[in-house]
Amino acid sequence: MTDLPLEHFSASCIQMTSGKCVKTNIHNVCSQIKEAAQNGAHYIQTPEMTNILVQSRDELFSKISYQHEDWGLKTLCALAKDLRVWLHIGSMALKISETKAANRGFIIDPNGAIFSYYDKIHMFDVTLDNGESYRESNSYEKGEKAIIAHTDIGIFGMAICYDLRFAHLFRMLCQSGAQILTCPAAFTHTTGKAHWHALLRSRAIETGSWMIASAQAGSHEDGRRTYGHAMIINPWGEIIAETKSEKPEIIYAEIDLNAVSKARGRIPALKLDANFSLEQKR
Repeated sequence: MTDLPLEHFSASCIQMTSGKCVKTNIHNVCSQIKEAAQNGAHYIQTPEMTNILVQSRDELFSKISYQHEDWGLKTLCALAKDLRVWLHIGSMALKISETKAANRGFIIDPNGAIFSYYDKIHMFDVTLDNGESYRESNSYEKGEKAIIAHTDIGIFGMAICYDLRFAHLFRMLCQSGAQILTCPAAFTHTTGKAHWHALLRSRAIETGSWMIASAQAGSHEDGRRTYGHAMIINPWGEIIAETKSEKPEIIYAEIDLNAVSKARGRIPALKLDANFSLEQKR
């Protein structure tokens, strides 16, 4: 691999509706990945919780595995090798102990090897006005490292879902070299309708970066509803591709890395942080 990326590559973004059965989810996403590769994608991204989406802690731990023995991960690595693509598994639920899981994303190289992985840093612990309540930290251990992946097609900053609300993470990734931000997600329909577009576009605009964000969509077996609207956004904040339904779908875009330097040259905000003090008047 080289740290000098190509200037162009074809990206695809997968939207799916994961359920409680790991085998079914992996079978379905494999079909979508194959379709994306057949349509010319060099980089393919799947959503958060590609392997399973279930709120019950007991049910979750009865169905997931440790990374070294996980059948779904092995299957997806083999598929990346077979198709000769960069495969970004948005995230999978994987055991890290008998009481905690990781919400872990992977970038798999075209040889089928794990190039990098990222554990979601910010846990989705919220209660919404409509009564929806989520406590991700009850089941998952938060990550402690931000990750930049220097691939031979581009330099990727990895994030997952709720991370999107923490702008400093994305700024740090880009100030450290990232050209393409990623945010595979399972945004709730309620919060997605209100904030998804605005937050994704903001992160792209603030940093002059591409944003690629796959998504869960529709009504899931565990009762939740996710927003969908998987998106690819250019460094000027324009939506280049977006899903329109709440069903499984694939979108595509040509990623021109020259657009990153162009946007950052026009608005050099990443280089213009200023020191300041805070004064409170009461």
